[in-house]
Amino acid sequence: MYEACCGRFHSGAADAPTAALLMRSRYCAFVRRDEAYLLRTWHPRTRPAEVDFDPRMRWTGLEILGTTEGSAFHSAGTVTFRASYRGGALQERSRFERIGGAWVYVDGEFFE
Repeated sequence: MYEACCGRFHSGAADAPTAALLMRSRYCAFVRRDEAYLLRTWHPRTRPAEVDFDPRMRWTGLEILGTTEGSAFHSAGTVTFRASYRGGALQERSRFERIGGAWVYVDGEFFE
C-alpha cells in the first residue's frame, strides 16, 4: 500500500498531482520522519533549514476536511485537515503552490 500511495512520491518516481495528495504524502513523511522529502516539497521561501521531529510524537491518523483548488489545472490551493496523534489532534489549513509543475507546501494556519 505504501508504494502505491506515498512511496512513489517519497522516492521521487512521481510528483503528487494534486495539493491534497501532496498533503497526504507529507503527512506520511512526518510519520516516517522523511526529512529529505519534507524539505524537497517545501516552498523555498518558507523552507526551514531542517525539520525538528519530536521523538515522542506518534501520529495515528489523517482526515482531509476540505480543499480549495489544488488540482492539475490550478497554480495554488489549500487543504484543510485534522492530523491525530497519541493524546490529541491538530487542525490546519495549509497553502500550496506549484513550482515548475510540482506542488509544494507554502505554510499553514492552525485552528480549533
